[in-house]
Amino acid sequence: MDDSLKALGDILSQIAEQPYNVALHIQHIQVAQSSLGLDSELKSAMEMMSEFLAVDPEHIWLPLIRQKEASVDLDTADGVEELLAFYDRAERDYFSIPLLQKHLQFIVDRYEKYHGDDKEMKPADLGDLFSEEWTRDVMNSVVGKGQNHLTQSCLLWDMQRDWELERLAVTPKSEREAAIERVEQFLLDRLRQPHSNHDETFQTYSSFTTNYKPPAEYENLLIAASKTRGIAVRSWERREPFEIALRQSPSLQNYGAYIACEWRAKHIDIFTAGGIYERAITDAASERFKGVPGAEEALRSFWIGYLDAARSGEADFEDEMQIVQRAIRSVPASGEVWARYMRLLERIEAALEEEEDQEGRETVHDVFTRALDTKVVQQDVEQIIPVILARASYERRRLQSGKADEDGLATLIGVLESGIEMVLQLSKAGDARLRLEKVLADVYERVAQMPDGAFTTWQTVAKRQKSSYIVWTAYTESLIKNQKYDEARSVFSDVCMKQIDWPEAIWEAWISFEQLYGSVADMEACLEKVLKAQYLNNDRRVKEAERAGYQTQLEAQTVGVTQEAAGTTSVNSTLVAVASAAPMEVDAQAPAMKAESRGTKRMAEDEPVVAESSKKVKTEPKPPPLKRDRENCTVFVADLPSDVMDDDLKQLFKDCGSVREVKITPLPDTLVATVEFDERDSIPAALTKDKKRINEHEISVHLAWKSTLYVTNFPESADDPYMRNLFGKYGTIFEIRWPSKKFKATRRFCYIQYTSPAAAEAALELHEHELGPGLSIKVYISNPERKKERTDHDADEREIYVAGLSKFTTKADLQKLFRTYGQVKDVRMAAEEDGHARGYAFVEYESTNDAQAALAANNHELKRRRIAVTLADPRVRARHKTITETGLTRTAEIRQRSVRLRGLPPNTQEGLLQQTLEKLALIKRVEVFEDKHEAVAELENAAEAGKLLLRMEPILFNGHTLRLSEEGRQESSAPPPKAGGMFVPRKAGPSRPKAGLGFSRAGTKSRNSVDVAGGSESTGDGAKGQDDFRKLLMGRK
Repeated sequence: MDDSLKALGDILSQIAEQPYNVALHIQHIQVAQSSLGLDSELKSAMEMMSEFLAVDPEHIWLPLIRQKEASVDLDTADGVEELLAFYDRAERDYFSIPLLQKHLQFIVDRYEKYHGDDKEMKPADLGDLFSEEWTRDVMNSVVGKGQNHLTQSCLLWDMQRDWELERLAVTPKSEREAAIERVEQFLLDRLRQPHSNHDETFQTYSSFTTNYKPPAEYENLLIAASKTRGIAVRSWERREPFEIALRQSPSLQNYGAYIACEWRAKHIDIFTAGGIYERAITDAASERFKGVPGAEEALRSFWIGYLDAARSGEADFEDEMQIVQRAIRSVPASGEVWARYMRLLERIEAALEEEEDQEGRETVHDVFTRALDTKVVQQDVEQIIPVILARASYERRRLQSGKADEDGLATLIGVLESGIEMVLQLSKAGDARLRLEKVLADVYERVAQMPDGAFTTWQTVAKRQKSSYIVWTAYTESLIKNQKYDEARSVFSDVCMKQIDWPEAIWEAWISFEQLYGSVADMEACLEKVLKAQYLNNDRRVKEAERAGYQTQLEAQTVGVTQEAAGTTSVNSTLVAVASAAPMEVDAQAPAMKAESRGTKRMAEDEPVVAESSKKVKTEPKPPPLKRDRENCTVFVADLPSDVMDDDLKQLFKDCGSVREVKITPLPDTLVATVEFDERDSIPAALTKDKKRINEHEISVHLAWKSTLYVTNFPESADDPYMRNLFGKYGTIFEIRWPSKKFKATRRFCYIQYTSPAAAEAALELHEHELGPGLSIKVYISNPERKKERTDHDADEREIYVAGLSKFTTKADLQKLFRTYGQVKDVRMAAEEDGHARGYAFVEYESTNDAQAALAANNHELKRRRIAVTLADPRVRARHKTITETGLTRTAEIRQRSVRLRGLPPNTQEGLLQQTLEKLALIKRVEVFEDKHEAVAELENAAEAGKLLLRMEPILFNGHTLRLSEEGRQESSAPPPKAGGMFVPRKAGPSRPKAGLGFSRAGTKSRNSVDVAGGSESTGDGAKGQDDFRKLLMGRK
């Protein structure tokens, strides 16, 4: 008890300093809950949190309401008003059907207490409270708050419907006509709303018209009502698959898919979208209270999306204001929410500027001050920057429109400079994207007409971010814009030889500058210095590669670059050579290289060529085929306007090089795109498009791989939601790419791509973070030049295949035998249902050398059986003639436990699809056929396949409902099997009879046994049988 009281005291001291810190309030409540006898402290902790922040309805508001209901006198107006005020506060925080149900039930119960069959005398002090008119108004308000929950709004509406029909049944005849009209409108209003039990509502209306409307009007009324509900029914049907998915798994990821579908519509429907956002926000808040990783970030994202939806859905200012004020109470640490609050006030100010009396209205300055007073926004660089930018943009627009006072410019510059200082207090390096510095420099140049202030700004930034090409390009652009050509040339010359994170961008910018503004001598001096810088930079890269263990390969590439550069005077050709020598193909297949190394022709080409008189000397080797290099040829474009099109991006990048592909992807709260070029030489020019504008909207451009992480060594149970929860707190995740497991089930890595490099760099703090006993996650930036450090490229060479095992062999026997050759990572032994060995196993080593050494165990005797040991080839499966348990061929046995899935969305990831299916059945492998939008899933056994096929609920994957069918002979849509590529075997069926010595011809009995179903040997699919052959011999057709 004493320890708990001390802990409570410490937490209260921290809350006094940071009253808007959500984590501290949750900790306060949890400490009070952890000890007995602290009921009053627990209540105090809940009430304190509700004063400053929006609180979870299930864990806080409902317990507080129950306590309040028991403590107040409900026979007095003050007691009732106090309880109703509690309900109102609770319902403003988060959307909760259980909370609204409790509120509605309280109203109905109190009404029945004073007006029901066993009614009591209503105290005079209550006045109009719980009268029929008052009760109806309150019920309309409560039911209206939950009406856009498509599946559970009926729990509220049905309660009011029953109450209204009961009142109608006892209404005096003098008031009957008005009551009938009111109830009819009540029912028709409901028919116009999309909801899950439309048929039941329509039946209620039908019964109502039968009982209370003239019979002659019945048919016309029902036809009109049917037309009325048509749009709502179609709206529900479009959303029903997502509702089913949420009922199956109410995860934040499913809410995200649902919301994305709403945004893809031509015009967002704020009624339904608002209901989805409200539910997603409530669930995210509940997960945050429980301490689920990533819940806070998801909650912020949902609120931001909700605010954007309200603005796009043309909600009025009052509704927008209610939403943003609720969002501030829920996520006071979200800079984007505060920024939207300020922009909303600016829009309101512009709309109401003709009104003279604006006193008492909250201003942008007030909100900015409130945001900083929370003391939680300043704890994160990514949250403070949007707040500063929103305030600075407001002040700049006032200056440009002439509405600012004489201190307007000083205020604008002061806001930006103080914001930069706040960022530097959090990070010594500052903002990697230089968002505030770019705005400040622009203000000095264009607004204040003080270019020297811009130069000073960039000089200051360059001192702390010396290796950032973004800083130097921005600095030189500012100098060039203000015609400071000599100063720009001096900066280029100085920085050209420095170690920059993307030196090619600097070189390209300098060359372009000299082409526009330099003399011939300036141009030649530039080319000479760039060429020297290329050599120095290339040598540095080689040394780094040597330290990383790849000396031989990169040395060879360096020689190629030197030879090519020595034979040309063009700097552009040198740039091409350096570019082609730098990175490796990502995830390139090693087996093809191995296959080449086995042939004598390749070996002969590697040896010196001896000239002979009868042969031509080969003077020029055949150039290798060009490979698609996505990682080095792709830029990521973020912060796009909502109306951007592919042609807009192609137009923006048209002068950078040939664009291979543009792919625009909508996310819940933003729009992003990837732009892939044919050549990597286009990238430096493409990166200069950062902070350019499309449709008057500023965008950001960066290298795709700089915002991508390579993550490995996480728990085998980790799936897509797990990784999103773990990494989502560092920024917006664009996508997670999972490896296919169709060839190797033990692959355990993924690529996580953010929308910004800063988020990826922040997530590096998870590197070596322990996720379990002895399990430390590995997190790296997915640099394509260090591909071999981050992939399982040699996994096949580290695994051996052991065959010929005795059925009495155990996993321990194999570990004991093979650990003598090296460190064993894993042993996977195939077993029968009775636990005995099936006859083969796979042993994976930590290194390839150990696996090679283990080949010496070939022909070793184990359990009185000689075993065979070879390197495992994951693309070659055992081809057993029969399966002893079923009597089927292996081909037929695999087909029997396989299921075909149709209707897949484009670009389906095999790994992600397998994760979805593994939640429903035991899956061995999944293979996707992208061109057909189909996949084949191989399950552990036929029973699991049947379980999946007989599933009543539809399977949703990325918003698409999958169609399942048995993997039958006639339905196979897979392409023909490739050598070692497909895990689906050849089509099962009767094999062709063998002929020759030692084989007897099939007799009549066997032919008849085949002919049971159809009375003929014709297969029914166009093939010729024995009867057709006899007719041919006898001259008949």
